[in-house]
Amino acid sequence: MKSLNTLIITLLTFFASSVFAVAPLIPAPPQVSASSYVLMDAYTGEVLVENNSHQELPPASLTKLMTAYVADYEMARGNIALTDMVRVSEKAWRMEGSRMFIREGTRVQLEDLMRGIIIQSGNDASVAVAEHVAGSEAAFVDLMNQHAQILGLKNTHFANSTGFPADGHYSSAYDIALLSRAKIFQFPESYKMYAEKYFTFNEIRQPNRNKLLWRDKTVDGLKTGHTEEAGYCLAASAQRNGTRLIVVVMGTASDEARAAESQKLLDYGFRYYETRKLYQAGQVVQQGKVWGGAVDSVNIGFAQDVVVTLPKQDGEIPATLVLNPIIEAPIAPGDVLGKVIVGSSDNIILEQDVVALEAVEQGGFFKRLFDKIRLFFSNLF
Repeated sequence: MKSLNTLIITLLTFFASSVFAVAPLIPAPPQVSASSYVLMDAYTGEVLVENNSHQELPPASLTKLMTAYVADYEMARGNIALTDMVRVSEKAWRMEGSRMFIREGTRVQLEDLMRGIIIQSGNDASVAVAEHVAGSEAAFVDLMNQHAQILGLKNTHFANSTGFPADGHYSSAYDIALLSRAKIFQFPESYKMYAEKYFTFNEIRQPNRNKLLWRDKTVDGLKTGHTEEAGYCLAASAQRNGTRLIVVVMGTASDEARAAESQKLLDYGFRYYETRKLYQAGQVVQQGKVWGGAVDSVNIGFAQDVVVTLPKQDGEIPATLVLNPIIEAPIAPGDVLGKVIVGSSDNIILEQDVVALEAVEQGGFFKRLFDKIRLFFSNLF
């Protein structure tokens, strides 16, 4: 008997080894010596471990993740290019702290400056890029804060492009993880720079300060930071067996501590969790009955990949497809026609809309009339 609200069709199990019939046993997360930290699944954005992850703290040179992100965004729009020759201002040249040692009045290729920001954490490079993009560092900072809003960084505000301590300059471990996630997936080609261990400019060879690049071959980014106020900070990402994790630690006691504490969290996450792709974008999961259409059915599936973060354990994933009780033409590709509920009634893992994968035009007058009559009697019985 048809439900008054939904038509429920139980699907076959996704994979023989997909998820757990019995709740998995997962130990408590490791103790981490940091003011704030977060471990996030990069693909789903699910937080696996956190402590004070939304606390507003000085981000030090983790700020440069946004500096590089804005530059990547402007390159993607075609406003600047890696081949641009950037004039070095006196302000950029005079920057203190970590530097790539550019010289006032010279012109440096933007690609070199990007490596100077990412690998050498150059404050001089950051200001030079900011001025090249927006005309001044102050104008560039306005762009940084606009992007922070777009990305949903709710506990972030920038006052400069470098991470120098300043009033009103703060971020959070969670926001830095979101920014890292955007960087990885929106600009995958330029993300490759974050894995480079050394960069030489002006005959000065400097190492990437991210020690995990040497210790863990699965780590391929992102950025370190340090000031007396912020302590030692690190945002790192690694990929193992199809799972990518992002870890951010803020306020650790030393260079060694930020690497060790980050490694603890990464190892814990990869040992006990994994990312599973349940469906691919465009995959047909059901044909739905269409009333009043030029054809009588429509292919139903997903607009994007369906990915979940799950504890590691063999078993089965139950799933239920819930379609709209009546699907009438016309239908456009992408129209929501129902949803899939993954998991059991007492442990729902995911709910995801299913959509029309194709258009269905209205049928002719007599076809629509005939279907209305059939639908009337169908609802009666």
